[in-house]
Formats: sequence, structure tokens, C-alpha cells
Amino acid sequence: MIRALSLAAALAILPLSAASAQSADPEAAIEAAAEAFEARMEEFGARAELIAGDETLSEAERETRIVALWAEYQPHVDVFTGVVSENAGLIAEQALADIDVDALVSEALAGVDVDLMAMAGGFAANGAWASNDPEHMATYGLMADYALNQAGDDDAD
Repeated sequence: MIRALSLAAALAILPLSAASAQSADPEAAIEAAAEAFEARMEEFGARAELIAGDETLSEAERETRIVALWAEYQPHVDVFTGVVSENAGLIAEQALADIDVDALVSEALAGVDVDLMAMAGGFAANGAWASNDPEHMATYGLMADYALNQAGDDDAD
């Protein structure tokens, strides 16, 4: 009986798996998997509602039948999760392929004041920044505020 159920579950999810494997477009694969999964879950919901509404069953019997029904649909969840996991990385890879990292970094650094960066680098290299001494923290906080104010004044000119 269990082998028959396993075979039936495998045959039911085979079209979803095959569609996913054959698709060169990861977004289309996810969309197809989502549509198939949604249909399966609607079917599950309808069947679960029938069980839940069956007043001839005790609460324990209803719970047992719904758990068994969920076990029947669990492979659909696993397949859908697998398709999404398999294709989400490809979608991210395609999106990142179009980004020119060098141009992005150059643009971000275009307005950076080199003197201010050198001073900030000096602050960062000083071990006192890592100190928990309240006097060090207050002193370096004041120095950082001063440096930022100076940079702001230079921009205003």
C-alpha cells in the first residue's frame, strides 16, 4: 500500500519536476512551479475542509486524517521548494551579471575627499577606537565630529 502511494505521489509530481528541469528560464520555471503548487494546495485545502467539517468523525479522527492528507501533499511542498531553491540562485546570478562593479565603486568614490579618508583611516588604525575607556570614546567622538564639520565647511565653500 505504501509503495502504491509513493508511486502515485511520484507520478503526480513528475510533470512539475520535468517542467522545471527543461526550462532554461528560471523565472518561468518558478512561475510554473508556483502555479502547479497553488493548484495542489487548493486541492489540499478543499479536502482538508471536508475532513474538518465531517461531524461523524471525532476530533482525534479528523486530526489523524488531516495529518495523513498532509503527508500525501508533502512531496508537492518539497518539489516546489526545490524548484525555487534551484532557480533563485540563477535569477540572482543573471541580475548580478549586468552590474559593472568597477563603475559602481568608481561612482561611489568620485565625491570622496581623499584627505578626510586618510584621516579616517588613521582613526581606524588607532587601537584606542577599540578601547572601552569612556574618555577615549569621548575624545575620538569629538575628533570625528570636528573632522565631519570641517568636511562640511569645505563643501559649503
